[in-house]
Amino acid sequence: MSQSLQITILVIAYMIGSIPSAVWIGKLFYNIDVREYGSGNAGATNTFRVLGKKAGIPVLIIDILKGFAAVQLPYLSEFVPGSVQFVNLQLVLGVASLFGHIFPVFASFKGGKGIATLLGIILAVHPFAAFVSIAVFLLVFLISHYVSLSSITAAITFPIVVIVVFKTQIPSLVIFSMVIAVLVLITHQKNIERLLRKEESKSRLVKKSKHAQSHDN
Repeated sequence: MSQSLQITILVIAYMIGSIPSAVWIGKLFYNIDVREYGSGNAGATNTFRVLGKKAGIPVLIIDILKGFAAVQLPYLSEFVPGSVQFVNLQLVLGVASLFGHIFPVFASFKGGKGIATLLGIILAVHPFAAFVSIAVFLLVFLISHYVSLSSITAAITFPIVVIVVFKTQIPSLVIFSMVIAVLVLITHQKNIERLLRKEESKSRLVKKSKHAQSHDN
């Protein structure tokens, strides 16, 4: 695979991740920048809370597809699908799209925390482990109604499933799964502090309020 092609698809992955669906949908249909309300994040959860489910659902789907689409780019290479080289490239491009979501070039480098985009990435790379993590997220959310706690628990579940349950032999995937857990813990530091102080806002993800002050995941 030529260096020029590697750079090209890396840039494409970042640009795909940079599509600020929450910002564009909010401004186009509601004349609102979701980053000025709620948690200030340009993510699906804040969109649900600020603009409601009619805006939140499309944003969620688009953000998941961003990660999923970026990880399909290795099919343009000569690497054999499923090979170590193929998976390595998938992970690199997935990180590029995640970086684009968090720091989108199309939205002044102020995006979201990347949970939905990350979901799209792991769905493409390891769908079975992703489904287990989704199930954990839904279970924790139904019990607690904390999006942040659900995201953190699901992120920690992912490497456990990849390493212990499926006994993955690809080193880069093992490392990536652990990095995901650490990254989510870091990006949710403030949420963790609020959870410990019992000040974190609960959510049902369908409240329609343009001036919601609740906290995003």
